[in-house]
Amino acid sequence: MSPTAPRRIALVLFNLGGPDGPDAVEPFLFNLFNDPAIIGLPGLFRTPLARLVSRRRAPFARANYDLMGGGSPLLPETRKQADALVTDLSARLPGDLVQAFIAMRYWHPMTEETAAEVAAFAPDEILLLPLYPQFSTTTTGSSVEAWNKAYRGAGRSRTLCCWPAGEALVEAHARLIQTAYDKAGRPGPARLLFSAHGLPEKVIKGGDPYQAQVEATAAAVAARLGEGWDWRVTYQSRVGPLKWIGPNTEDEIRSAAAEGLAIVITPIAFVSEHVETLVELDIEYGEVAHKAGCPAYVRVPALGPDPGFIGGLAEAAVAALERSGTESDGSFRCAGWKKCPRAA
Repeated sequence: MSPTAPRRIALVLFNLGGPDGPDAVEPFLFNLFNDPAIIGLPGLFRTPLARLVSRRRAPFARANYDLMGGGSPLLPETRKQADALVTDLSARLPGDLVQAFIAMRYWHPMTEETAAEVAAFAPDEILLLPLYPQFSTTTTGSSVEAWNKAYRGAGRSRTLCCWPAGEALVEAHARLIQTAYDKAGRPGPARLLFSAHGLPEKVIKGGDPYQAQVEATAAAVAARLGEGWDWRVTYQSRVGPLKWIGPNTEDEIRSAAAEGLAIVITPIAFVSEHVETLVELDIEYGEVAHKAGCPAYVRVPALGPDPGFIGGLAEAAVAALERSGTESDGSFRCAGWKKCPRAA
């Protein structure tokens, strides 16, 4: 390649994935629970357990996806973000050819499919960009490991492993929170809940930086909002018999209602609308708030293709292209967290 030749840049977006119809719910759940990052047993035991758990949970999960038309909106939402990122990056890198690829961890387009597409694109540069602001071994770690096993094509690769407190992310969250609160008529004394997907406590005790990064994101957003906000970090989606990190979102909703406070709740670890926001936050927790006598329940939307958020992510991507290996955006230091991918 000559010095003036355009670079072929593959932007690989990682996300969880979601079933695209009722028949996909059980195999999606099986893929999820069969991931050793989720159930840390040898395959001989993990696979039959994953089949049992997915079979038992499928009817409940299908009922939730039925509330969204039968399938997850996560892939269409991610495609909007991918298109917006390509537009922004193409403007920032006018001499290069930027193409985005989506690699979902547990449903199509899955890692192996996307790896083949990227190899066919024959990139000069590859940026692995997880759409998880906060790093966890169960999300970004699992996705990167699957990618490294699957990809056999050309290109110099690097990973932007986390971006938990970047300026644009923080500003976008704060703006959406304030807008939602204002649109609801500023319903009296309120408590702001930053709700994130929970994890078993043993994952965090094993050195996973996820909880520390979630709390760093929330603290940065609260600081941007300014004084006067009563806020807490909470964790949702708890399942199974293990002890999970807390406090639990549902418990904190009831606690705020008992104090006569309105609730403003924002998904702080999800950047796209999907089942945990559209069903769990909107419907299930909304009903909890109503039954508990909460004066108002205001749900802040996920970031989606918000221009400010996309612009910040594109800026971080450009900076990452100048580096090698695995790096964060520099907004959080993982000293002491042995499962941080940069610890080695």
